[in-house]
Amino acid sequence: MKNTGTGLHTRNAFQVFRWLPYLLPALFFYILFMAWPLLDSLRLSLYTGTSVTGRSFAGLRNFKELFTRTNHAERYWSAFGHTWFFFLTHIMIQNCFGLVFATMLTNRTMKGRGFYQTVIFVPVTFAVLITGYLWKLLLNPIWSGPFLGKLGLGFLVRPWLGDPKTALLCISLVSCWQWIGIPTMMFVAALRNISDDFIEASLIEGASSRQIFRRIKLPLIRPVIGMIAILTFVNNFNAFDVVFAMENVNGAPNYSTDLIGTLFYRVGIAGQHPIGIPDPGMGTAIATITFFVLCLGVIPALHLTQKKD
Repeated sequence: MKNTGTGLHTRNAFQVFRWLPYLLPALFFYILFMAWPLLDSLRLSLYTGTSVTGRSFAGLRNFKELFTRTNHAERYWSAFGHTWFFFLTHIMIQNCFGLVFATMLTNRTMKGRGFYQTVIFVPVTFAVLITGYLWKLLLNPIWSGPFLGKLGLGFLVRPWLGDPKTALLCISLVSCWQWIGIPTMMFVAALRNISDDFIEASLIEGASSRQIFRRIKLPLIRPVIGMIAILTFVNNFNAFDVVFAMENVNGAPNYSTDLIGTLFYRVGIAGQHPIGIPDPGMGTAIATITFFVLCLGVIPALHLTQKKD
């Protein structure tokens, strides 16, 4: 028996090492482009200066100044709040409507499902810069005002992107419109993976469509809902391109559309106005805090949604 166990253990170890050469290239690129830059950014957040002027060790001074210096703290907390608004808008509109559309697309009695599925997913294939620029024109009252007036929609003619009260909401809705196809397709795949036996048994018991959705479908796709929420959380806290396309890196007007991504770019890469000198240490401090915020959000969400009942 001991020899048999030893032989089995040897074969298992051999199978593991047999796959190791195939994993090494992926592991190499992961360390080179993911792990090492992450660790190096954590190190860089403890320094001040640039590679040109010379760096000096500052410890936690960058983090302290980020939360205590008025100009840094005001911009950071403003961008932090806007990013949460951006994320919650995607959760409430993009993901909720994605679930509604997926439920409709998986209804066997619905006609033209392929057409509607294509229409929902097509915006995902557009470049963000092109989408943002086109919506910027559509939301410009000078460009779209005459057309909307002829349609009797003159009440929609207003500077949506020039008003601090509506600019961030408009950008969030445009982003939701473009990316709603991804959660929709993920929900469609999850709903189609539910066995027909559950649905048929529920119908025999006299359950309504609403009861089937709430008591059977939702619990069964909970891991997918959690994964989509996590992906939305991570992507929205790294959002940059949509604001850059529709406004600018300063989060115009009056920093009302400033997100963590634009703040990081402005501080760590481009340099703050009016001096325009980048501060990599402060920029990586912002990125480091964002990394820990993401960890604090992702880990509990994984635990709650992916655990087995």
